Order: sequence, then structure tokens, then C-alpha cells
Amino acid sequence: MDTLAKRFYRARALMAAVITLILAASVAPAFATIYKCQGDNGAPVYQDEPCRPGKELRDFDKDPPTVSVMPLGPATGTTTRQTLPTTQPAAKIKTGARIKPSQPAGNPSERKFLAPGINEGEVITRVGPPDMKSGGNGRKTARWTYMPVPEDAHTLTTLTFEHGRLVEVERKVVK
Repeated sequence: MDTLAKRFYRARALMAAVITLILAASVAPAFATIYKCQGDNGAPVYQDEPCRPGKELRDFDKDPPTVSVMPLGPATGTTTRQTLPTTQPAAKIKTGARIKPSQPAGNPSERKFLAPGINEGEVITRVGPPDMKSGGNGRKTARWTYMPVPEDAHTLTTLTFEHGRLVEVERKVVK
């Protein structure tokens, strides 16, 4: 019995070694070189086989390419300056005067037609920016709330976004 157990463990170790060698041979890195050759019409052709005699333009193993670094800003010696548009000075407001808020982009009456699947930009285009936001700004979930307006009277609309896509539309009637 003792020799049978030894044979079993030896066979198992031999099988593990064979499997390890097979796996190691199958994942050996493939070394490939790239050759730049002159094509039939004279244009450069890149291939993984050596070029025909007299057609070799470059062997990247023997002659590796150099690294080119390009500046991100404007070229030296030239200056480009962007300036913000000038704003008109603020008008003086009389005490007690009310300022009418600017008309938001979009149409609030379109709120009832919003459906899951559209993105945040399309919502803003259709119904305008929300009155309140929570979440978002790099978070997975964002919630936008639209307060009742004459075009969508007595209805509070809450939109839930996940990764910038509308996933839930909740409309509550408030009086």
C-alpha cells in the first residue's frame, strides 16, 4: 500500500510538471519585428517579414525610431493670449426693486414627456437646468428637482441619473 501511494504522488507530480511546461511554452512571448519596405508603387509598406532584397527602408530592431517630443503650448517666440470678453458695468439697482430672473433654456411643459434613457445634456436642452441638484459631480448617482411653474403647474418633477443617464422620473402633484 505504501508503494502504491508513492507511485500515485509521483505520477501526480509528473503530470503537474508536464502541465506547467505546456502552459509555460504556450505563453512564451512572441517576438516580432517590424520592417519598413518600399512597396510596388514606391510608397513605404510596414510588414512583419523581412523585405525583398533592395527594398528595405528600415529594420526597426537594428534602427529603432527616436522619440519626438512636441510642446503643448505655443511655439517659443510667439505669444498667444486669450482674454475674457469685457462685461458691461452692473446697473445700479434701486432699493426694493425686484430683479426678474432670466428665462431658463428649455420648455418646462416638456417635463411630462421625459423618459429614462436620455442623458443629462438632452434633459437640459428640453426642459432647462434644474432648480435643485444633489449628487453628481463625479458620483454615480445624481438627483435633479424641478419646482412647479405655470407651464407645469402643481407638479414637482424629480429626475434620477446614474452615470449621466436618466433612470427614473418621479412626478408629484403638490397643492
